[in-house]
Amino acid sequence: MRLFAIRDYRHLFSAQIIALFGTGLTTVALGLLAYDLAGPRAGTVLGTALTVKMVMYVVIAPLTAAYVDRFPRRTLLVLLDVVRAAVVLALPLVTEVWHIYVLIGLLQAASAAFTPTFQAVIPDIVTDGSDYTRALSASQVASTMESLLSPVLAAVALAFMSFDRLFLGTSAGFLLSALLVLSTRVPDARPSPHTKAWDKAASGIRTFLRTPRLRGVLALNLVVAAAGSIVVVNTVNYVRDELSGSQSDVAWMLAASGSGTLLAALALPRVLDRIAARTVMVTGAGVLVAATIAAVALTATGVTTWPGTAVVWAVIGIGMALIITPTGSVLRASVGPNAIPETFAAQFSLSHLAWLITYPIAGWLGTNAGFTPAWSALAVLAGAGAIGALLLWPRHDGRQAVTTTSAAGRSAPRAERSALSKAA
Repeated sequence: MRLFAIRDYRHLFSAQIIALFGTGLTTVALGLLAYDLAGPRAGTVLGTALTVKMVMYVVIAPLTAAYVDRFPRRTLLVLLDVVRAAVVLALPLVTEVWHIYVLIGLLQAASAAFTPTFQAVIPDIVTDGSDYTRALSASQVASTMESLLSPVLAAVALAFMSFDRLFLGTSAGFLLSALLVLSTRVPDARPSPHTKAWDKAASGIRTFLRTPRLRGVLALNLVVAAAGSIVVVNTVNYVRDELSGSQSDVAWMLAASGSGTLLAALALPRVLDRIAARTVMVTGAGVLVAATIAAVALTATGVTTWPGTAVVWAVIGIGMALIITPTGSVLRASVGPNAIPETFAAQFSLSHLAWLITYPIAGWLGTNAGFTPAWSALAVLAGAGAIGALLLWPRHDGRQAVTTTSAAGRSAPRAERSALSKAA
């Protein structure tokens, strides 16, 4: 592939992959650490820790995108990896719950700053327009694949080691990522056309608010977060306490969801050649609403079986893939080439804002009131998001949402032009 023939991009992309998997494995290990410290209240601990993560992503990522051109970017990327390696190395040593919150705050602040910095470097290394679009897509695919494969890797690793060893491996991964960044030639940042930092940080958000199909994507982010929070936050307590499973069983149940996402993601490219992205994504919302209702039914009726839980978790994974996979094409189809980085940055922040709403519900309400009330609340949110997407994203919004259609169409390769016509 021509894109990966670019040495500097290849090294940077490899650094991103390693850092993503490090973050994913840390999330699995963090859930087990929370259970080790808090037992039945692990959901509250994990929900709080992940809420801290989302706050950092929502606040730090836009600020980093605004100020990243004022710092030497290679030095910043290396520093962020070193900070993450040090924090992860310290996590197995914690003895109090509040230690987790402090360390997770530092870890996720560094992770939130890494992604927009990485995205800001790409256009300076990949100068061809079509290759740049592919680079953004590859970055999104990498993020999706991490969510699929991290639980599988964790499950395999936990068959041979205790969960605290996962922290050692991920710390080493962050250091390897730093070495890859050091081997890359990162050009000096070009001055931003925005004179005020907030203008740059908010421009992508304004695009979302004035574009019909992107308002629909905003609602779909809530559907993904509502269903996904059940899996991410509650799996550890549900498997350990309700199903009497082991540490490895927790990772395998997470892998069931990831497998559903993987199967759907592999099938979707051909589906999207024939079916509009809106249809696929709204179908995904329906699947997730049905899956959350099924999860509520599992706990309300007391049918806590391994097969039933695995099926529901896999269906959640499928529904998430139906929404997440086409999102990149919808974003690219809705703005001109110059606005692509800011739009992707806005999606990064706004999608995490949805998780900021749902993580506390899954963690705190799930621990204090039980799974049934918590998952019922999340099912209501998923349903509201699905209805919102249908109302906010008109079936025939045409090209009104594409702010610079002619420019986007001229610069896009044939596959992109197909996406432009199918996204509506």
